Amino acid sequence: MPELLVMRHAKSDWRANAQDDRLRPLNTRGVQAAQAVGQILRLARRIPDLVLTSPAVRAATTVDMAVEAGEWGSLVETADILYGASPGHVIDLLRGVEEAERVAVVGHEPTSSALVSVLVGGGAVRMPTAAVASIEVPVWPGIGPGCGRLNWLLIPRLFTDGDFDLSGPELP
Repeated sequence: MPELLVMRHAKSDWRANAQDDRLRPLNTRGVQAAQAVGQILRLARRIPDLVLTSPAVRAATTVDMAVEAGEWGSLVETADILYGASPGHVIDLLRGVEEAERVAVVGHEPTSSALVSVLVGGGAVRMPTAAVASIEVPVWPGIGPGCGRLNWLLIPRLFTDGDFDLSGPELP
């Protein structure tokens, strides 16, 4: 079955005085978290075939940092609809996906949390910055409310705070 990775952008820099919300960059912690997610997904062999990202700088940079750190060979596409999207808009976007087994959607709150909740049939979901949820879904044209099964929810802070070392041995 296809896998959807729902990812919220990493921590942004509110002190950057961006003229437009779309231009707000990542802060240092956000860059570290995005890089950690890229490495973790590579080590877990969960690299997406396709990444759909919001055009906001903080989302696009999150993708850039994850792709580079994780050495992903993913196709990356910017989807303007992901900035300010409702879960329904994201579902409609995903229904048009072709020939991808694993797709990542990188966007914003409250959409990320709401999308996970809608796809798995309800419940309270909280997606902190740079969190990634893995949802098993039917074929892309059949994606809709209640169709998915939550496999896992990763919070990067577990891997960026404390003694966890992502530079360990490579997997074969």
